[in-house]
Amino acid sequence: FSNIIVNGLTILAPVDSPNTDGINPDSCTNVRIEDNYIVSGDDCIAIKSGWDEYGIKFGKPSQKIIIRRLTCISPDSAMIALGSEMSGGIQDVRAEDLTAINTESAVRIKSAVGRGGFVKDIFVKGLNLNTMKYVFWMTGSYGQHPDDKFDPKALPKINGINYRDITAKNVTIAGQLEGISNDPYTGICISNVTIEMSNVEKVEKVPKKKLPWNCTDVSGVTSNVVPQPCALLPEKEKLECPYPSDKLAIESVKFKTCSFKR
Repeated sequence: FSNIIVNGLTILAPVDSPNTDGINPDSCTNVRIEDNYIVSGDDCIAIKSGWDEYGIKFGKPSQKIIIRRLTCISPDSAMIALGSEMSGGIQDVRAEDLTAINTESAVRIKSAVGRGGFVKDIFVKGLNLNTMKYVFWMTGSYGQHPDDKFDPKALPKINGINYRDITAKNVTIAGQLEGISNDPYTGICISNVTIEMSNVEKVEKVPKKKLPWNCTDVSGVTSNVVPQPCALLPEKEKLECPYPSDKLAIESVKFKTCSFKR
């Protein structure tokens, strides 16, 4: 599908109901999602592009997607998920001016060995988060498969993931970033982020895996991020992660104003 606008919806599901995603663009191009309010037992928005060998064969990426002014409540899932069914690829996704309340994670990336495909050129800015388990969450071992015919040599490529201008309060873990061994997530950029941990003293006393940041098989840079990120995301002064200045074609589409008289 292409040329899709999802505007002004209220989507409500019990927060303990599984598989109740709000909006799922799958192998879609030119998508505008804005001014929506979603309460869900799963991801508020999940962008997908096919699963393992079937998605690779179909080969239709989800791309040129803009998400704006979303409010999400999802205690057990993400505000926006990229994947895990991303075998046709996901690229040029822009998300801005988003609010999440009592939600497990903000913008999450999910993939696994056997997926193939790619997630690249992702741009996120202007997040206001309150009561989160994770702010940044990337998973390279989301390992469910539709059958046993997937190719274990089909490795996903994750590159060019950009986050900036984020404020978060009452957070359990700032970042849980786990790429794939010998297939790391690269090109991660995080700038201008302030995260208030729910209980800093308690977090600092638990084992390392429960510290504010836990990173494996990833690389990138950060700037002006609190608390200090992991060593795999070193500080680079005076850095602002990119966000495109151009407009997607779907952004210029305007609805006609209809008049109604009795």
